[in-house]
Amino acid sequence: MSDFQITKAVIPAAGWGTRFLPATKATPKEMLPVVDKPAIQYVVEEAAAAHLLNVLMIIGRNKRPIEDHFDRADELERVLTKRGDTERLELVRAATDLVSMHFVRQGDPKGLGHAILTATSFVGNEPFAVLLGDDLIDPRDPILPRMLEVQRKFGGSVVALMEVKPSEISLYGAAGVEATSESDVVRITSLVEKPTLTEAPSNYAVIGRYVLAPEIFEVLTATSPGRGGEIQLTDALAVLAQRDGSGGPVHGVVFTGRRYDTGDRMNYLKTIVQIAAGRADLGPEFLTWLKEFTREER
Repeated sequence: MSDFQITKAVIPAAGWGTRFLPATKATPKEMLPVVDKPAIQYVVEEAAAAHLLNVLMIIGRNKRPIEDHFDRADELERVLTKRGDTERLELVRAATDLVSMHFVRQGDPKGLGHAILTATSFVGNEPFAVLLGDDLIDPRDPILPRMLEVQRKFGGSVVALMEVKPSEISLYGAAGVEATSESDVVRITSLVEKPTLTEAPSNYAVIGRYVLAPEIFEVLTATSPGRGGEIQLTDALAVLAQRDGSGGPVHGVVFTGRRYDTGDRMNYLKTIVQIAAGRADLGPEFLTWLKEFTREER
């Protein structure tokens, strides 16, 4: 068991967002609003809640609005201060005050594994978390604190897993698992990126939360491009899963809470509805309207 406190998180955000064109022609997909905050802010808030207060965001050349969002907006703050609009002033400042933000450009995106490699100098020789921006975890059902606890206990690396329908496993990395003494923790025995139904070792899907040992960088450097011609993080984790020490083993925490997917248009719309419905300030009125709207549309 390790007493080391993990404080660093990496958030890859260099993708083109082509599924949301033309909206993402000039606006990063991570900045698309989910109710009244950009999607990426929910992810940074999750990191902050888990005390991961040193965050590196991996971006591309079209992502400057993300940097601006997490920077001070002095002129806007002066306007709001002059108006006495303290409520909106606090909302504007909230994004800036969450964590210590750092940014690095990925350059030519060559997959998630390649993106993680760009964080090598930021991370150094210590474990760190990775949060993917397409997965939003409901703050009422946090997963990162449990993953950090499991990493402290077992060492190595930890991934978040979720049981999905067998017909959906080809959309994810799939994990072969064996039970441990803890009901929500499994040991990973194998990993396959986006397998066919017959290739999948189980219906346990890897979702976008990881706690990685620094040895992942050495393995990624030696990893050849895999599915899609990209350097896959799943392939590197499959190597670590065969180790005891030197970055392994790899354990999985099985997540059964609320998770929202913003990776495509339909799931993005579902996410907005679900999050709006769960908010105390919007939910009651919104749900009343939604019920009336659905009745009228039948």
